[in-house]
Parts: sequence; structure tokens; C-alpha cells
Amino acid sequence: MGVLRLSHVDITVTDLELAHAYYTEVMGLDLVERSADRLYLKCWDERDHHCLSIRQDARVGLDRVSYKCDHPDDLAHFESRVEATGRGVQRVSSGSEVGQGESIRFELPSGQEMELVADVEKVGGRLPLVNPQPIVQGLVGIAPPRIDHVLLHAEEVGEVARFFQDVLDFRLTEQVLSGQGHQIGAFLERSHRPHDIAFVQGRNGGLHHFSFWLDDWDHIRRAGDILACNSIDVDVGPTRHGITRGNTIYFFDPMGTRNEVFTGGYRPDPDFPTITWTEDQLGRAIFYYEGELKGRFMSVHT
Repeated sequence: MGVLRLSHVDITVTDLELAHAYYTEVMGLDLVERSADRLYLKCWDERDHHCLSIRQDARVGLDRVSYKCDHPDDLAHFESRVEATGRGVQRVSSGSEVGQGESIRFELPSGQEMELVADVEKVGGRLPLVNPQPIVQGLVGIAPPRIDHVLLHAEEVGEVARFFQDVLDFRLTEQVLSGQGHQIGAFLERSHRPHDIAFVQGRNGGLHHFSFWLDDWDHIRRAGDILACNSIDVDVGPTRHGITRGNTIYFFDPMGTRNEVFTGGYRPDPDFPTITWTEDQLGRAIFYYEGELKGRFMSVHT
């Protein structure tokens, strides 16, 4: 029982048709459903209804991040634990949101809204579950197989990291400590990947980026080619992280929300010790090859 993985990210845009064109033709996501003011998209190897919800709004930003739980009973369990911290919890009834059942929502210590959901509609992927071939032909754009993680901003990284560890049972895989010993970066997991969510120091409520998984370094290089061919605004990369040991490109959708494609890293077993980086090595921690922060890495949407 407990939190399994990232389920979906819900963002807002000022131009829904432009978002549709970018996320289907450049990112290569599948459009599952749409309404007058919302798009629901998924990656080709995901079975759930959607991994990304995009809502038309007057602002560009984040609505919420949603994480999948193992069992419906987890909702009551985490509801009581969140309420014990003094935070309010909103129950969202089944059928209120497209593609999912009942959920709970609450505000993180860092100001973003988080959702936990157990029952999601299964719509299937591009491959069958019986005798599947290992590849899908005819994919468009970058075409990541799945969503991977989010990185959010927090004014007090240590506070929100403790919340995820003590209340939601996440495990701290890596951290960045200031010269005074305070956490200014925290990377946490539930799915035995380097991170399912991360926080870096910055203004509360902010979304730094959400990230899609690619299967190997050559796919990262290909993604760079596709971004360049489509004149997409690249922030940093292709390069490598020290934290997570992963390979990456950061880039912006046409509305200015930062995306990432990510691969590599390591498998943190349950007894894997926390890796610590010191502030004087922050550049190598984030961009290992360059050894310094590049691009607009610290900019953020709320």
C-alpha cells in the first residue's frame, strides 16, 4: 500500500490550440480526450487515461500534481495523516474529474496543490499485452513512453522534504546542503527510480519542470534534433546531471512552461543511502559536464 508513482500533471495555458499542436506533434503525446477548455494526453506506453491535463486559462502555470496510490484505502490513510499536520484535505468524488475516481487534494508546505488518486481509467497503450513487439512504428515527434517526475520550488526545502518523508512515506535519495547545512535541494522517490518528485529552493507555489522518460542516450540526442528542427526554445542540454546521474535536455513549450526529457540514472534499493551534494558543487550536481548552472535553470512558473 502507499504512493506508487506520478499519475499526471495539470497545467494551464493561454492558447489551447497551440498547446495541442506542440504536445501532439513535437512531444508526440496521444490526445485521449478534449473538451472546450481542456486537453487530456498520454504517452504511448502508458495505460492510464492521461499523464498530462492542459486547461485554457488567462495565466500560464500549474494547477496540481497528482500521484497514483496502490489501493483506495490509501486515500483515507493519507487523509488522516495530512490532517494530523494541520492541513486541510479536500475529497473529490468519483466522476468529478475525467479519467479517474475519488481523490484527495491538499496544499503542500511549498504551496502547490497535490492530489492522490487510486482508481484511474485504463485506456491501454500502443502495444498489446499479449506477444507485443518491442517497438511501435509510426510514432510522431519525440514520443516518450511515459512521464517520469516533476521538480517544484520551495522556500523551505527541508520542511516539504520532511512532509514527503514523514507523511507520504517517500524516501530521500539525494540532497543539496548549503554551507550552513540547510537543505536547498531534495530528491525523493517511491518507485525505485532516482526521483519521482524533487524540490529546489525558490518561491513557493512554483513549477520548475515536468519530465518525460526516454529509453536511452541516443533517444536524448534524437530529441535534441527534433527540438532544433521545430525551433523549440532549448534551455540546457543535451547534458548530464550529477544528481541522479541522468542524461537530460531542458526546453520550453510555446507558452514558456519548462519540459525535460530524461534517461539513465540508477536504481535506489530500499536500503540505498542518501547522497549529499554541497552547495559549492551545485553546478556539477545539476550540470555535471559544464560544472555550473546554465541557461534559465532557476526561472519558474507559478
